[in-house]
Amino acid sequence: MKTGIHPDYIETKVHCSCGNEFVTRSTVPAISAELCNECHPFFTGKQKLVDTGGRVERFQRRASKAAPAKAAPAKAAPAKAAAAPPATDPEA
Repeated sequence: MKTGIHPDYIETKVHCSCGNEFVTRSTVPAISAELCNECHPFFTGKQKLVDTGGRVERFQRRASKAAPAKAAPAKAAPAKAAAAPPATDPEA
């Protein structure tokens, strides 16, 4: 390996959004994580909605709007007449 071109491998403090902190090693001095082994549903065994960017709320709003629409029968759209193919002249 060439000397002087690789970043330093230092101790790093990791901060999770749940409040958990732990120390590991990396090339950056601090890492912030959204999920860790203390709060991730796979490790905890608890059902938890992991909301990234408000997607859960947006889905719930769309679902609540769709529920009243399904309850009321929708008006049928008028059927479009099929366009007839252009007539061809057999003698041309």
